[in-house]
Amino acid sequence: MKLPAPREFSRLLLLALLLSFLVMSAGAFTRLSHAGLGCPDWPGCYGRWVLPATDPAQLQSHFPDQPLDPVKAWIEMGHRYMAASLGLLVLGLAIWAWRLRGRYQVPTTALSMLVALVVVQGAFGRWTVTLKLWPQVVTLHLLGGGLIFSVLLLSWLQTRRQQAIPGASSPPSYVRSWALLGGVVLLCQLALGGWTSANYAALACPDLPLCHRGVDVTVDWRSGFNLLQAVGPSYLGGQLDNAARVAIHLGHRLGALATFLVLGGLAYWLIRCGTGLLQRRGRWLLGALLVQGGLGALNVLLGLPLVLALAHHAGAVLLVAAWLGVWDGLVREPAR
Repeated sequence: MKLPAPREFSRLLLLALLLSFLVMSAGAFTRLSHAGLGCPDWPGCYGRWVLPATDPAQLQSHFPDQPLDPVKAWIEMGHRYMAASLGLLVLGLAIWAWRLRGRYQVPTTALSMLVALVVVQGAFGRWTVTLKLWPQVVTLHLLGGGLIFSVLLLSWLQTRRQQAIPGASSPPSYVRSWALLGGVVLLCQLALGGWTSANYAALACPDLPLCHRGVDVTVDWRSGFNLLQAVGPSYLGGQLDNAARVAIHLGHRLGALATFLVLGGLAYWLIRCGTGLLQRRGRWLLGALLVQGGLGALNVLLGLPLVLALAHHAGAVLLVAAWLGVWDGLVREPAR
């Protein structure tokens, strides 16, 4: 029988998990501060790994069409440095896991796949810059960050997972299917959130619960969800008209409603009918849903202040963590 993962390995995995959260938060800050094109090239910035404090004109001469803003350039480079550090840490964890395999319960396969995922995510980071924030790439890049976080969280939970709790009642088989449906709905909502952010549609509807109450607003669903937008122009600030952005915003609101109904119902069942671990994680899921919904409403009513926008992004990550915690709790006990 294999031994549990060494404590040091679990701690390093937790460090990678926290760093992935910081990388996603830094990416959100980069996007919300309009610094996504602060560096017109990749992987360096204006041809340098570190921007010099003097002689900006020399750097500008290589990219005459991209005005140098040192603050935005450093924001973008800071995000890249953090992402590169995460990649090296994941690689180190994968190598360590392979060395421990056979004797310890370590997520060797998951970490090996994660190395490949980090490489793909780096490629999307490059395309985000070279394709000038093309919404399709930006959205997939956001989802890729969430996937890395999810794999790290599940891997960390695996290193801490104990045997099934004696005397714990197994949930009915339909609860696991319900949780899986909730995961699919949550994934779709995350994609809608990424699409909303990538197309700068967060302020398309300034009121609740309707959109532009009392005003006849045109909603262009076809243009809003056109996945064949042209490659070439800069998408910093967005290229869509207001009717298309309203459609995207409304789509995100409808997705939020579906997410709340499905995951809220699941959380309610776990709190009322679950026991022990599942009951606690049901409370976490319901709390994350309420906080995220409140943050979304405040962002609309207050005009998307930077602090609240960052909190809403972090809330989405924590909601994913809450759902993963529920799923981890469900797979500990066989369904009846």
